[in-house]
Amino acid sequence: MRFGVFFEISIPRPWSPEVESKVYDNCIEQAVLADELGFNHVWAVEHHFLEEYSHCSAPEIFLATVAAKTKNIRVGHGINVCVPEINHPIRIAERSAVLDLVSHGRLDVGTGRSATWTELGGFRANPDSTKATWAEIVRAIPKMWTQERYAHDGICFSMPERAVLPKPYQTPHPPLWVAVTSPGTEIDAAEHGMGALGLTFNDYAEQERRVNAYRKIIKTCEPAGSFVNDQVASVNFLYCHEDAATGAATGQRLIGTFGYLASQLVSAREVYASPSYASFGLLPQVRRGSNIPGDTPPLPPGMAIGDPKQIIETLKHWESTGVDCVNFLLNAMETVPQAEVLASLRLFAKEVMPAFQSGRSQSSAAE
Repeated sequence: MRFGVFFEISIPRPWSPEVESKVYDNCIEQAVLADELGFNHVWAVEHHFLEEYSHCSAPEIFLATVAAKTKNIRVGHGINVCVPEINHPIRIAERSAVLDLVSHGRLDVGTGRSATWTELGGFRANPDSTKATWAEIVRAIPKMWTQERYAHDGICFSMPERAVLPKPYQTPHPPLWVAVTSPGTEIDAAEHGMGALGLTFNDYAEQERRVNAYRKIIKTCEPAGSFVNDQVASVNFLYCHEDAATGAATGQRLIGTFGYLASQLVSAREVYASPSYASFGLLPQVRRGSNIPGDTPPLPPGMAIGDPKQIIETLKHWESTGVDCVNFLLNAMETVPQAEVLASLRLFAKEVMPAFQSGRSQSSAAE
C-alpha cells in the first residue's frame, strides 16, 4: 500500500497576503518533505469561493511549484473540475500536458464535477447537467492528448479540428482518476476505466463493499483513456506522535476543525434538488460529528491518529479492504503548528511506512 498527502489549503481569518503566502509556504514545505520521505503522491484540490475551507483555486500553479522542488513524488489534481463554465476542456488538456512535461511525467489527473452550490452556482452551472458533461469531457481529453489533431461536436462543448498542444510527457498520457464523494461514483469510475480517488470517509465494511464493486465492473469497462487505471485511493487524517494520548488530542483538534469547516459548506443538493447528487456535502461522517472549533469529539474509527503502533493497526485494516493508496490530510486552518506537522510526517515515515509494501524506498530524511 502506498501513501500520499492531500491539500485543501484552508486559511483562517483574518486574511492577508502574509497569511495566505505563509500557508502556501507551509504546504509546499510539507510536500517537499513528503517527497524526501518516500511518499508516493501529493494531491491538490480545485475549489472556488469556499471561505476558509479551501483557498486552492489554481492547483496547477501549486503543483508546478511542488514539482519544481521535488524529484520523485507524483503530483496529482484532486481534482480538475470538469464543468465547462468553470474549466474549458481544452484548457484542462493543455494545462495538464504542460504540468506533465515540467514534472517529467509525474502527473496524475483527477477529474470531478464539484459538489457545492457555492461553486456551481457561482459559475452559473446547472447541477442537473454536470454528470453528463463530466462523462463527455473525460472521454474527449485523452483524445486531445493522443491524436495529432482533434475535433469535437458534443453537448457541452464543440471545437473545430485543431492540434491541442503540447502533448503530455507520459505515453500515452497521464493516469486518469475520478473523485468519489457521492455513493455510486466508484461505479462511474469503474465503467470509465479510471482510478477511484476517494474523498469521503467510509467505515471498513462500506469501503470493502465499494472496492469489490469497483473491481468487478472495471474488468469489463470501456476505458475513457488509452488504458485502464484500476487503482483505489482513500482519504484519511494523519497525526503521528510517540505518545498515543498526545497524538489523539492533537488529532481530535485537527478532525474537529476540519469538520467544522466542512459543516459550513453548502452542498448542491441542499439548495438545488437534483438526482445527480446523491449525498449531502463532502465528507459526511466528519460533518455529522462537527461542533465548534476547540471541541474534542470522540475520535472516529479508522483515523490514522495516535502513536505509530495504533496507526499501523488502523492502516492494516484499510489495506485489508483492498485500497491501493491512502492520502492524508495534514492540517486544517493551521490548527497543528508547522513543526509538529513535519515531525508527524518524519515519525510516520520512520516507524509506520516500513510495515507496508511501498513502491518507493524510504529516505534517510526520516531519521
